[in-house]
Amino acid sequence: ESSGYESESAGGDRSAAAAGGTRGRQRRARTAFTSEQVCRLEKTFQRQKYLGGSERRKLAAALQLSEVQIKTWFQNRRMKLKRQI
Repeated sequence: ESSGYESESAGGDRSAAAAGGTRGRQRRARTAFTSEQVCRLEKTFQRQKYLGGSERRKLAAALQLSEVQIKTWFQNRRMKLKRQI
């Protein structure tokens, strides 16, 4: 199983200042969610804005994503909702 990280140099030629001073460190690759995953995440979000640990584990297993990915998606979705309001 992959760690979900990729080399920063894979993104092109960047200076340490442009990369936020993270030269030599690895950056997490952006997750590309499938339309089915997004649909399921959105349906779950409509029912409840916050997930507990057990709910997050179940959803992560069902969607073949990590718990951290689920947690981050929900955080980002709540912020999107807040901006829309």
